[in-house]
Amino acid sequence: MSKQANKTPEKQEASSFERLIEVGIALSAEQDTDRLMETILLEAKGLSNADGGTLYLSDEDGNLKFEIMRTDSLNIAMGGTTGKEIRFPPVRLRDPETGAENRGNVASCAALTGKSINIIDAYESDEYDFTGTKKFDEGTGYRSKSFLTVPMKNSKEDIIGILQLLNAQDIGTGEVIPFGRDIQPLIEALASQAAVALDNKQLLDAQKLLLDSFIKLIASAIDAKSPYTGGHCQRVPELTLMLAKAACEAKEGPYADFDLSDDDWYELEIAALLHDCGKVTTPEYVVDKATKLETIYDRIHEIRTRFEVVKREAEIEYYKAIVDGKGGPEKLRAELDARLAQLDDDFAFIAESNIGGEFMAPERIERVRKIANITMTRTLDNRLGVSHEESKRWERTPAPELPVVENLLTDRIDHIIYREMEDPAAAKDNEYGFKLDVPEHKFNLGEVYNLCIARGTLTAEERYKINDHIVQTIVMLEQLPFPEHLKRVPEMAGGHHEKMDGTGYPKKLNHSDMSVAARIMAIADIFEALTAADRPYKLPKKLSDSVKIMSFMKKDAHIDGELFELFLTSGAYKDYAEKYLLAEQIDDVDITKYIKGDD
Repeated sequence: MSKQANKTPEKQEASSFERLIEVGIALSAEQDTDRLMETILLEAKGLSNADGGTLYLSDEDGNLKFEIMRTDSLNIAMGGTTGKEIRFPPVRLRDPETGAENRGNVASCAALTGKSINIIDAYESDEYDFTGTKKFDEGTGYRSKSFLTVPMKNSKEDIIGILQLLNAQDIGTGEVIPFGRDIQPLIEALASQAAVALDNKQLLDAQKLLLDSFIKLIASAIDAKSPYTGGHCQRVPELTLMLAKAACEAKEGPYADFDLSDDDWYELEIAALLHDCGKVTTPEYVVDKATKLETIYDRIHEIRTRFEVVKREAEIEYYKAIVDGKGGPEKLRAELDARLAQLDDDFAFIAESNIGGEFMAPERIERVRKIANITMTRTLDNRLGVSHEESKRWERTPAPELPVVENLLTDRIDHIIYREMEDPAAAKDNEYGFKLDVPEHKFNLGEVYNLCIARGTLTAEERYKINDHIVQTIVMLEQLPFPEHLKRVPEMAGGHHEKMDGTGYPKKLNHSDMSVAARIMAIADIFEALTAADRPYKLPKKLSDSVKIMSFMKKDAHIDGELFELFLTSGAYKDYAEKYLLAEQIDDVDITKYIKGDD
């Protein structure tokens, strides 16, 4: 006879209450839903010494879905962590056609009434339909007898599931007995505890799903905002996790002891998804600026019109000169043709300079300034019909009397966009630790100023604004009340433009200032940008070319050299390439040239 059988009823009751308390503590600590449900059923079976049991949960349609099934004597274990799917259809609470309540099934009846149902012998019950149970018994030789069916109610008194126990057994003899009236309150108490624990877990899961979906929505929105960064916020997390996995799997070297917990993995993924969230503040016309004069539209068309005006003025002067007899027609015509040809050539030069494809050498800048001094006459008020914003900028200088002679290209005071709010990076001792050279103005739309950009199409102000996305990322993330297990998200997400030698931005951090996660993300961000095939402004680079470029960055201490070597030796670069690169991009890479001792 077992020790438990020798216990007095008082000791058994005390033991059961102690176990109930222990189970309640265990349920509140369990984070895995499948294990939580299994614990609920197994502990209920243990408290009642039941041979079998089933846990149902309410599905989206309000029916009862089989989640866990156990019958010890038949060696049946389905659902939960077993990996064995329960193929029984859900128990309907109502007839789908008539809407009539299904009170013939004991589980559905308990769910509909919210009351426990204790049946001594299913075969002798005429209140509930046990046809399915009897059919099961016929096929297995089993004898289903005593049932205890208990509804699981959450804090709002909603039925979220049903706990059903089968065939209570006498502790001493093993004989099937009814579920005692002393056991039923314990199981109901357990079901109540379980319902609260399960409801809390479902609420947490729902909140996590909402957070994950919202974060992915933000990432997708940033990618959709500009065709130049399409897919970037989706691929960087993939590559980040690939390299982190390689670090965790390293058996030797600097990352042999590196490991991440489940919370660490989740934190890293969230940080990677949000690493560019500050781009929502970057104007599209800056991110997508294809020519030097482009803002919301390309102002080269406005300048072309001015050239047309200057050409018409030249023709008018020609006809006036003929009428006034200021020269021979042939001579005047030759001068006009030469003037028009020069204007055409000047415009062609300005148009070419607008593209930004050629380095603006000093002599080219000088020619832009010379062309800018060509004059034209304006007779219409350029302050009429403009926006309130532009009108405020025009107020900085008095309006001239019309008509007025103006330069063909200008850098006017109204082209300057002042900083209206304090830049978080402008203060020398700002709370975030930003160390950036902040331009005096927010934007400078000056035509000569923009056309004289030495390389590319961006002014210093626009380049700062693009780089400012990481400042905004950090500021935005620092304002969010992340729970303890996500506290490092701002640091991880905000470091991917830092360099190991301290010359990066926005904080000029060096290797020792950065977490491993931030250094991993820096490599992922660069490699994705180099290999991306969906950038309309550049041809996709070959895999070997991208690795070579990053090897130079390693030598210059711009990226973590050890992580870069792990990136190569683990094959993570290749796995990513096979998943995301075009077939024509993937070529052979001799990684031996880029690992330690082979530099």
